[in-house]
Amino acid sequence: MRLYRIFFIILILLTMLSCSSAESSPTPIETLKTYIQAIKKKDIPKMKALLSEGSIKMAEGEAKAQNIKLDEVILRETLFSADQKTLKFKNEKINGDTATIEVENSFGGFDRIPFVKENNIWKIAKDKFADEFQKQIEEEQKKAFESETPSATPENSNSSSNSNSNSNSNSNSDQSTSSNNSNK
Repeated sequence: MRLYRIFFIILILLTMLSCSSAESSPTPIETLKTYIQAIKKKDIPKMKALLSEGSIKMAEGEAKAQNIKLDEVILRETLFSADQKTLKFKNEKINGDTATIEVENSFGGFDRIPFVKENNIWKIAKDKFADEFQKQIEEEQKKAFESETPSATPENSNSSSNSNSNSNSNSNSDQSTSSNNSNK
């Protein structure tokens, strides 16, 4: 019976310890603030510790491709401009093991910086930021291509015979869809 009590007390202490350590893990905003301080101090080990595994792998790939050291990539690519004296952020949103914070860029707009939770620690996911940025560029290119395409469509519909009215109505619906998409 005495052994059972000791085991029970140890179990309770371990439970309390694990709960207190989960509560003390930094929030994404605290991670961001620590990362900013590490940038200012050029503390590369701290900067690396605050980046996700995917971000580190991405930086390793860049270092290898450019034939430079990983530390140079980490120090150079910080998501923030070196001449920014102040950094404003807003809208911390946490969804399970992912989060985002909107951070003011050097142009006065706001970029959404993603975070992931790895080993119960919030880390900056620069790889996800790069993926999101690439998708945004592709969408803009697609919209630009679609805005050029409708100018050719009326010529095609005028040259087609009027006997095929389904073809003409499809061309008109494509034009309205394209113009609606370009207004978004």
